Amino acid sequence: MPTSSTGGAERVAGKVALVTGAASGIGAASARLLAQHGAAVVCADVNADGASATAAAIADAGGSASARALDVTSEAAWDAAIAHALDAHGALDVVVNSAGISFARPLEETTLAEWRRVMAINLDGAFLGTRAAVAAMRARGGAGSVVLVSSASGVKAAPGAGAYSASKAAVAMLARVAAKECVNAGLRVRVNCVSPAGVRTPMWTAMPFFRDLVARTGSEEGAWAALAETSPFGRFATPEEIAHAVLYLASDESAYVTGADLVIDGGFTV
Repeated sequence: MPTSSTGGAERVAGKVALVTGAASGIGAASARLLAQHGAAVVCADVNADGASATAAAIADAGGSASARALDVTSEAAWDAAIAHALDAHGALDVVVNSAGISFARPLEETTLAEWRRVMAINLDGAFLGTRAAVAAMRARGGAGSVVLVSSASGVKAAPGAGAYSASKAAVAMLARVAAKECVNAGLRVRVNCVSPAGVRTPMWTAMPFFRDLVARTGSEEGAWAALAETSPFGRFATPEEIAHAVLYLASDESAYVTGADLVIDGGFTV
């Protein structure tokens, strides 16, 4: 199995991780990296074929993975996914809530149905996943790591993306509250958050403004280059760069870290 540049150590060896949004982007990169470092991974996504493809890629590289269809807005689906992780792998040590959607429209033009859809996937999904993860970890000894994926847009206001920004700001606060509740309950379940700025993922390419940029610049590469001008680093992050932060929070290296929001934005919010 491939090793990383950190000296080949498997930093989550023996752990079982459930990763949502694992069909693509940050979720897929996190699932692959966790498996590369020794975790058995449940690749979960509403896109069942995409989740299966990620699990197959992990297996092809010599890792341990299974796939699960998961609608993160469904309590029953979360219960079934947790049960699958326990049945298939015998434990649950890490849950990464990476599933989410992007949405950009001024508040005055946003319908209530659109607002509720963004909140259901980005915030309700994080709540349901965190609640289910903590309950499962409590039942199996009271230890584990929950990682929520928020956004720099939840730190710095993003005009034209009010629903998205509000949902991601709430996710970061959810992580802090859950972390404190776990500490107060005497659990060794850590809950943390990563908040990336622009990351080059397929989520962007379906956005209307991205398609407009493609039309104006003449290519997807031109659109990416135009977006990169908003970053102090002059580029978007890669999913793998965010996955390394997820790996740190999933590993015992971060055993004293809980309630943190790790902003990974190339200086965007500074």
